[in-house]
Amino acid sequence: MPDEIVYRWREPITDDEMVELVASHGGQSEVGWWDKVWPQSLGWVTARSADGVLVGFVNVAWDGADHAFLLDTKTRGDWQHRGVGTELVLRAALEAKAAGCEWLHVDFEPDLAPFYVGTCRFRPTDAGLIHLRPEA
Repeated sequence: MPDEIVYRWREPITDDEMVELVASHGGQSEVGWWDKVWPQSLGWVTARSADGVLVGFVNVAWDGADHAFLLDTKTRGDWQHRGVGTELVLRAALEAKAAGCEWLHVDFEPDLAPFYVGTCRFRPTDAGLIHLRPEA
């Protein structure tokens, strides 16, 4: 029987939960990051296991009108490759559309193209990028 996952739009999340999720995903977590980010968001989708653990997350920023931006798609390391990220992105797209957005943009590193372009059906586009933080 597959593990039960509960997905929600704009469910409250603590900063501690986000720090733990980012670390389990393999990223660099930053205490206080979520508390700074969530007020700027159109919304976010959470994925929780049956026991309430945050196993996935995606943020949807926007310009206040037609354009939404998918950011920070994360799935807990031991929950990856189970369709959680795909479902998070699908639900984020539906919520952005329901909010009146016409476009959903996403930037990603080339190694994530199979996920975003292949699985999630984003169109490949050319986009400009300036990396403002030097690599450590």
